[in-house]
Amino acid sequence: MKHSLRKFTRLVEALETLPSIGHKSATRLAYHMIMRDNFSALKISLAIEEAIGSLKKCLLCGGMSEDEICSICCDERRDSTKLCIVDDAKDIITIEENALFDGRYFVLDTLENIDISHLQSVASSGVKEIIFALTPSIASDALILYIEDKLADLKLEFTKIAQGVPTGVSLENIDVLSLTRALEDRVKV
Repeated sequence: MKHSLRKFTRLVEALETLPSIGHKSATRLAYHMIMRDNFSALKISLAIEEAIGSLKKCLLCGGMSEDEICSICCDERRDSTKLCIVDDAKDIITIEENALFDGRYFVLDTLENIDISHLQSVASSGVKEIIFALTPSIASDALILYIEDKLADLKLEFTKIAQGVPTGVSLENIDVLSLTRALEDRVKV
């Protein structure tokens, strides 16, 4: 039977390559697209094709854009004195969806390929504060120290997003690093 469903199996395998999609979810999605809703499947296929053909990295921040420079970097209303450094471009989407920040961004993308000279160029163009919005880890802490050292001549203020215990989560479900940071960065009430 497996041989008669080669194309279905290939679709399931392709869906499994997506983050957080296991075999059961991939099978359920593939079945739905093929057997229940062909029209949605074709819309998804077209949307993927169009996105791949038109999206690229912004030359300034490294975020996603349909143009050479993204709409955030082009927006003169943004506070150009604040630069938020994020792990990857999807972090910008998360922050922007919630209207949490009015400054500019810089995407690290991969820790191995940080373009320090580009970051220095961006930071020296009127930036006064660098805000690190990185996934909490020892590697991120080391990276923060490295970047602070490389940008030390610019006399910038360096901050990082607060970390600790999320609202509504019991202490028994908090990892040790988050709990430690929450205790170290406690605030007066």
